Amino acid sequence: MKILLRFLTALLFFIGTIVQANAVEPARSRLDSLITSLSGDDDEELTEILRNMPNIEVGRGISFKPKNESYKLTMRFRMQNMVGVELNKDFTATETEARVKRLRLRFDGYIYSPKLTYSIQLGFTPYDAKVLPNGNMNIVRDAMVYYVPSAVWNVGFGQTKIKANRARTNSSSALQFVDRSIVNSEFNLDRDFGFFGEFNKHLFGHFDLAARASVTLGEGRNWSSSKGSGLAYTGRLELFPLGRFKGLGDVQEGDFAREEKPKILFAGAYSFNDRALRVQGQNGAMLTGGRTRSLSSYFADFIFKYQGFAFYTDFMGRSCDTPVLYIPSPDEVEPGEPEFIYKGNGVNVQTSYLFRSNWEIALRNSTLLPDESVQSLVGYEYFNQSTIGVTKYLIGHTLKIQADASYNYKKMAADPDYNRWEFRFQVELGF
Repeated sequence: MKILLRFLTALLFFIGTIVQANAVEPARSRLDSLITSLSGDDDEELTEILRNMPNIEVGRGISFKPKNESYKLTMRFRMQNMVGVELNKDFTATETEARVKRLRLRFDGYIYSPKLTYSIQLGFTPYDAKVLPNGNMNIVRDAMVYYVPSAVWNVGFGQTKIKANRARTNSSSALQFVDRSIVNSEFNLDRDFGFFGEFNKHLFGHFDLAARASVTLGEGRNWSSSKGSGLAYTGRLELFPLGRFKGLGDVQEGDFAREEKPKILFAGAYSFNDRALRVQGQNGAMLTGGRTRSLSSYFADFIFKYQGFAFYTDFMGRSCDTPVLYIPSPDEVEPGEPEFIYKGNGVNVQTSYLFRSNWEIALRNSTLLPDESVQSLVGYEYFNQSTIGVTKYLIGHTLKIQADASYNYKKMAADPDYNRWEFRFQVELGF
């Protein structure tokens, strides 16, 4: 274990040194200035509007605007190249993963008026574009039109992320680890189609408030239509008792802005998905036989940042009145798989420190706690994953090299040969 960690750290250092030594300095300076401008106070109103728009991505991209300023188009792309290996309890490799995990193209801007903005994002890898359970294609991630009269509020129509938990709101381009936690994977609401609204208000002193709400189809992105199901209703409230984070600090992991004063976020969210067709609401397989189940999801987040140190904790869960839908009978000729809703909750805790050299060390512990009614179907009493990550930021989150190592533990595991270890290496590049 120690040898592998030393190897990953040495590899990060070696690649980071090569990239830094061969970087074109004028280009670095321009990109650095763009990153700095996101965290600076030169255009406070623009920063506030950007902060409050959904799905913030890192980097400014390439912009086009005619002389009459009748429209603006900004084009961006990013990719994540990743390699990973999983090992069993005997430290024998059982699975190797090597792929372009994310490759995305994004267009943002306005048309007719700066108050009428749009956001389009496409994903092209199998991870992003896998076919949905109903057979629909899944390339479109975001397709939104917003009316943004000011930095205080905006409304949108289309398909985008549901503002529920902190980890999912953060872009995958702004993470401290190679990917989000196992808790987020199980309980996040992902994307959906519908109406979205946001309200931001300075109350008194340094105290700020933000509220997000949405009414969506409930079946997730690119589902198109549903029959026999209801809608999903989601609300989120965010409190900033010590003022807003510098730049985009509340939607980017780590304290890259190095907050000069302590900053805190308290947030909570609730979502009710009426008669959902899928086992995770906006995600997962379809329930068989035209069944539906109403799902309630709940979330609580806390963030603290100060002078390069960052601390996060996320609590989330899902409830359902009748989570078990089908259990195979031993006398069935061809028994199918059991069908159930993952009822339960989970907690994620992570902390990090960013050194002046832009090397970052991060630790994360994630625990899934299924309800007793589904533990035998899930296959464990609880699932804990501990992760250590090392990141070298070359140009902020725009160009970075990451490696992490995880240890998995499942209490009362139905399959005693589950993988215990996971090691991953990733390069993130975007503009």
